[in-house]
Amino acid sequence: MAHKIEVEVDFAGIGEIARGDDVRQMVNQATEQIAGRVRGLVGDDVPVTVSEYTTDREAASITIADRRGIGLQAKHGVLTRAAAGIGADVRIR
Repeated sequence: MAHKIEVEVDFAGIGEIARGDDVRQMVNQATEQIAGRVRGLVGDDVPVTVSEYTTDREAASITIADRRGIGLQAKHGVLTRAAAGIGADVRIR
């Protein structure tokens, strides 16, 4: 006989956790590790910036703030390689 299980998802609670300090610290730590790897790949003369922000969750972005940035990603995959280098699951959408 199959048993019926009901699950109720607390979306407000999940959102609260996703915007919390613990998640912010984890996101920022991972972002700084990736940015450090990017800096190592592109060299000291290429600026790499980190921007923290909040949407429905904590987030951050890394930018190669140089006109060569798109080429460095397109030709060498520096952002992708740096993220994969810390164990991030990198997927193309």
